[in-house]
Amino acid sequence: MKVISLFNHKGGVCKTTTTYHLGWMLTQKGKKVLLVDADSQCNLTLSVIGEDNYETFFEANPTNNIKNCLDSAFYSKPELIQPADCIQVKDNPNLFLLPGSFDITEFEVQLSVSFQLTGSFSTMMNLPGSFYYLLQKTAEKHNIDYIIVDLNPSLSAINQDLIISSDAFVLPASPDYFSEMAIKSISRILPNWERWAEQARIMFASSTYPLPLTKPMFLGYTVNDYTIRNGVPAQAFREIISKIDSTVTSVLVPSLSAVDLLFDSSKYEGNYCLAQISNFQTLQAKYQKYGVPVYTLTDQQLESTGKVLEDQKQRRDTFNQVYSDFAEKVIRMLEN
Repeated sequence: MKVISLFNHKGGVCKTTTTYHLGWMLTQKGKKVLLVDADSQCNLTLSVIGEDNYETFFEANPTNNIKNCLDSAFYSKPELIQPADCIQVKDNPNLFLLPGSFDITEFEVQLSVSFQLTGSFSTMMNLPGSFYYLLQKTAEKHNIDYIIVDLNPSLSAINQDLIISSDAFVLPASPDYFSEMAIKSISRILPNWERWAEQARIMFASSTYPLPLTKPMFLGYTVNDYTIRNGVPAQAFREIISKIDSTVTSVLVPSLSAVDLLFDSSKYEGNYCLAQISNFQTLQAKYQKYGVPVYTLTDQQLESTGKVLEDQKQRRDTFNQVYSDFAEKVIRMLEN
């Protein structure tokens, strides 16, 4: 089992979309995948359940979510955390969802306080490792190969806990100035989180739910949601895409290297960019309507004819290749 978190504290970088599309593509590579919605906005859950079924799902399944699965730890109940009863994603028997919860933020204060403890309160010391324990036991129940965690766009304690409990992380970015600023910010934040984790792995080793000994290694970044002109990013986007790559290489990578959060350089194959993913344009509405990745839309689901249909089929097939290459690189980096 490998845990991969998608993290950027800047919103609007297609983090949820990337989680869903990467997870689905990994199943097409023969992997069994669990998607985890750790964002209180629950957008990943919405993508999987569908807009028409969203409200009725939560009414019918009020306890089937990430928060309620952790209640025994956060409310000090005399029982171990149990594996989650995950939702099997429609049309994909190898893809599962641990739904999100609007109330997950209620655990923020307790988790933050637990980060500061040194051994006096045993029940509080169980909290940092509880997220990983839930993921581990749920993965064992469903024979999961990869867990993909959709984090919220913040520097919350929950994000910190899930990042340091991951085997690797992906940094989604959008082609704008604020994404470049966010990367510089992350280059300062993540080393501090890892330095804390080095102590916490020892400090919480005797708790009921110890932190894993793994380190969150940098898989790479993605650039999402830009416009294509003649098969390449439009001029307005090319400059900022280049700046993002430069900032990752010259600022983020050295800071992560200082705390050993990089793979051997050969695994990056000369490029820290995992994928460049243009905006879905008209395919976005079809993806939301049918609840499947854009690259799996059938000709019938495209609901077009003539040249429009041919253009959409070509773009669908291009996205299929982009995500296929993305998933294969992730597998190579984590399994070879």
